[in-house]
Amino acid sequence: MGAQLRVYRQKIKSAQTTKKITKAMELIAASRIQKAQARVAASTPYSQAITRAVSAVATYSNVDHVLTTEPEKIERAAVVILTSDRGLAGAFNSQVLREAEELSELLRTQGKEVVYFLVGRKAVGYFQFRRRGFEQQWVGSSENPEFDLAKEISDAVLEAFLRDASDGGVDEIHIVYNRFVSMMTQTPSVVRLLPLEVVEGVEEPDSAVQPLYEFEPDVETVLDGLLPVYIESRIFNALLQSAAAKHAATQKAMKSASDNADKLITDYTRLANNARQAEITQQISEIVGGADALVSAK
Repeated sequence: MGAQLRVYRQKIKSAQTTKKITKAMELIAASRIQKAQARVAASTPYSQAITRAVSAVATYSNVDHVLTTEPEKIERAAVVILTSDRGLAGAFNSQVLREAEELSELLRTQGKEVVYFLVGRKAVGYFQFRRRGFEQQWVGSSENPEFDLAKEISDAVLEAFLRDASDGGVDEIHIVYNRFVSMMTQTPSVVRLLPLEVVEGVEEPDSAVQPLYEFEPDVETVLDGLLPVYIESRIFNALLQSAAAKHAATQKAMKSASDNADKLITDYTRLANNARQAEITQQISEIVGGADALVSAK
């Protein structure tokens, strides 16, 4: 009985230690989520505005440009995967990787070769463990991304996009990330960045006559200038969305872990009390039995 009681007490102490750690991590995530949400709120209007601007130029101009014109044959597709550098966030990373795998399978069924650009140690570890190749990686800044990171990623994917597929380039760019919806909901999202697929925020004119646009110096120059700005803003917003979603997922996972630790402490405390009562009962029985034996001997 004494050994069993010691085991329960050790388990209670272990659960209490775990609870202290998970509670601290929950509070840290809760303190960071507000700033992350503010950064998302500040970035999203700009990203939407630049997308509307690109969409307007593409919609109301008859120009053949890599930003808006899909190649006749797409041979290679780039997939940018945004994960975190750390775990302890529930299904945050696994759902992004699963979504990326489903997208890759769909692209392969369409006869496209898939190349990967990875952000976050979890994505890099996932590919290295399976001995799968990837083009480039960025780690260490997933929880608090800066614009310089978005620019590095956009420069890399744009450089690949502007090269011919025969020279190792790509014909389209997709990005997979967790979109922050609320503190309880983080949704994996897949967006095709290039060529521009969805016209966001551009309403069709009421009349059949489309508005006339004048571009200075010309449409190609305007689109060339908008192309890197568009990619940088979309990738930066996705990085911020992913960071906010990561903090929310961590807070939710750590709260669940703290609640489970509380339940374990309660269960083990009850079992320890039962073991202690049984030990006391046994000791009393032994004392009474010894006393009875002495009385009988006399």
